[in-house]
Amino acid sequence: MAGGPPKALPSTGPQSLRDMPHPLAGSSSEEAVGGDSTPSPDLLMARSFGDKDLILPNGGTPAGTSSPASSSSLLNRLQLDDDIDGETRDLFVTVDDPKKHVCTMETYITYRITTKSTRVEFDLPEYSVRRRYQDFDWLRNKLEESQPTHLIPPLPEKFVVKGVVDRFSEEFVETRRKALDKFLKRITDHPVLSFNEHFNVFLTAKDLNAYKKQGIALLTRVGESVKHVTGGYKLRSRPLEFAAIGDYLDTFALKLGTIDRIAQRIIKEEIEYLVELREYGPVYSTWSALEGELAEPLEGVSACIGNCSTALEELTDDITEEFLPVLREYILYSDSMKGVLKKRDQVHAEYEAKLEAVALRKEDRPKVPADVEKCQDRMECFNADLKADMERWQGNKRNDFRQLLVGLADKNIQYYEKPPSTSSPRCLSTA
Repeated sequence: MAGGPPKALPSTGPQSLRDMPHPLAGSSSEEAVGGDSTPSPDLLMARSFGDKDLILPNGGTPAGTSSPASSSSLLNRLQLDDDIDGETRDLFVTVDDPKKHVCTMETYITYRITTKSTRVEFDLPEYSVRRRYQDFDWLRNKLEESQPTHLIPPLPEKFVVKGVVDRFSEEFVETRRKALDKFLKRITDHPVLSFNEHFNVFLTAKDLNAYKKQGIALLTRVGESVKHVTGGYKLRSRPLEFAAIGDYLDTFALKLGTIDRIAQRIIKEEIEYLVELREYGPVYSTWSALEGELAEPLEGVSACIGNCSTALEELTDDITEEFLPVLREYILYSDSMKGVLKKRDQVHAEYEAKLEAVALRKEDRPKVPADVEKCQDRMECFNADLKADMERWQGNKRNDFRQLLVGLADKNIQYYEKPPSTSSPRCLSTA
């Protein structure tokens, strides 16, 4: 159901970045992290037939980043301490121009990725490539593999229920385009992920398949440690600050899941009501043809119902296209953060196991073995990266939900303030 052109999803703008000393500074340029302070858990809690190309309509529109105009003044008042510092951006990425490709073996959608940058890592100031969903999935897997200590933004879910959602419909393609655009913007705003070599390849390579065929690259030293961690040792207990993060993520995902289910039920009921309204209105119009003196008020009632149907359809579309995708993204985000937290626990478990092994040795050792020190460095690296990403994620979450909820409230106010009809004063006086 579409009541007009697809509307833009809320999108987080550029975030201010602060320099934070890294436990392994100088050992690997890919492991540098931003952020100069680590909040306590309490502060943190407070605060995904022949070959031919068919161009889809409504393609090429960049994702919107502003809330409804009538709520802009309120949003300005709510900026407070979350106001964005005017930092210089040197990398801009957009996803637009979806195209449907019909081949003998499959049908799929590609999106144009436009990149503009002044970074020395890029040979040209601007690139334009086309990517399909599985290419985005490849990028995310590569980021998880090469940056295991960082939170990787989620992708929109790949699979849809056949018969319920048409994955080639304009509405679905546009919603996915916005989600993919947000995915790349999240990476672009990250002080470490944006410099990842796989991200550079994704943005610039004309033939991405050539890189995919190279096979799985060797993991980084940190990732290798995570993968080959001692399997027989289990972490006794998480440090309090990370236990608090885990508890928060569990509760957060549970509450969002409940809101998501309730919102979908409301949408289902509104759609059923909308169907009845569309059947109800024409009855009065048909009736008016049989009544001479009552023709005008009956037509007015029919017009009122028609206007109510249009307004309800717009409100339902807003919830479906703007509210639900953000809820789902943050449910997936919490799953991603739990995954990083689990990897941190594995590294911590390895460190504890090595310490115990040293303690059990008979001979006296004047200093801690080098492998134990390296393991401790990896653990501290994980701790610093995870806490910095958690703080950044909390800031994005506050901005996204503030914009989303204010916009949703504004849409509901507009819906209930909208007059039922402008064509029949008598209908208005009796409504």
